[in-house]
Amino acid sequence: MPLADLRLERHGATDTARILDQLVEVYARVYDVPPYQGDPFFSVDSFRARLSGALEMDGFECVTASADDALIGLVHGVTLPEDRAWWQALGDRRPEELRAAAQERGVGWLRELMVLPAHTNRGVGRRLHDEWITGRQQPWTTLTCIIDNQPAHGAYVRWGYEIIGQIKHADDSPLYDAMILPDASGV
Repeated sequence: MPLADLRLERHGATDTARILDQLVEVYARVYDVPPYQGDPFFSVDSFRARLSGALEMDGFECVTASADDALIGLVHGVTLPEDRAWWQALGDRRPEELRAAAQERGVGWLRELMVLPAHTNRGVGRRLHDEWITGRQQPWTTLTCIIDNQPAHGAYVRWGYEIIGQIKHADDSPLYDAMILPDASGV
């Protein structure tokens, strides 16, 4: 599939709720591999709950990628809530400028990015990422990535993300690198 045939579409919370089942199907296919298979933290029900909860958060947006009228990837995120537990746990590892931006709703939190395995390594993830960021009016972007989730972790570093610390989203979650992309408005 040439990238020229890729169709990106931006969705707000209401539109995302309408296609929730399709998004869950993509997640189920992407995460149906070790080490995620069978881990309750990565279950389809857990993703559905996370995504449904995100729909209610400030600044929610989802961008989908389709080819041949089939959904092949997605990214979704929100405006980072300054009081989010994982964010607060980073303490002084967050640069002062970034903490101030979070207080002013100036940080986008890219919550999840995924592409079906048959379409990876073709630039789809990068296109989704860049589309989500350029549609936002926030100079900073943050995300968390499982430390041993290659090639995603390597891609984020190549795309300019800096690691500012490690966190866990829950007691039963893996260890994540908290990453920031300064001045993402220029993507």
